[in-house]
Order: sequence, then structure tokens, then C-alpha cells
Amino acid sequence: MANKNTLDAIRKNIEKHLGKKIVLRANKGRKKIVVKEGVIENTYPSIFVVKIDDEYNNTTRVSYSYSDVLTSTVRLEVKPAEGKRQIISGMPN
Repeated sequence: MANKNTLDAIRKNIEKHLGKKIVLRANKGRKKIVVKEGVIENTYPSIFVVKIDDEYNNTTRVSYSYSDVLTSTVRLEVKPAEGKRQIISGMPN
């Protein structure tokens, strides 16, 4: 069962990747999954913010809660400069 420590662990894991490029997969319901590339811009006690630039140079900021990551409603995949990708999930490593 998840508790406050689990959410804190997810927050700390996301904080380690501040400013890094990610691939964001968000389940919007009714079989609609949105896949975007962005940068983890900031973390707060209850939410984190991702800055997304689209192909038209429009900037959008979206926020998600750490419980979204825990329940796999949102998946974050860090895009490394080299090597393998790292997935940030709700399960402790």
C-alpha cells in the first residue's frame, strides 16, 4: 500500500531530473493517451510542472500530481544524452 513516504520518494526521483528532457505519456481517459516531449521545469510539494514546446514554437506548461505517477496515469521517461532511457515510475527502485 502506498503512503506519504512513497509519494516523497517519487517527488525526490523527479527532482533529480529537473531540467532534463523527458517523454511524457498521459492517460486522458476513454482510450486517449497523449505523448509529448518536454522538460521537467519545477517541483512543488504536491505537483510537478512540465514545460512542453510544440512544433509551432508554442510553449505550454502542464502540471501533474505525484499520485498520477504512482497510479501510472502519467509515465515519465528521461531522454539521456547517451545510453538507455530511464523510466520514472511509482514503484520504488
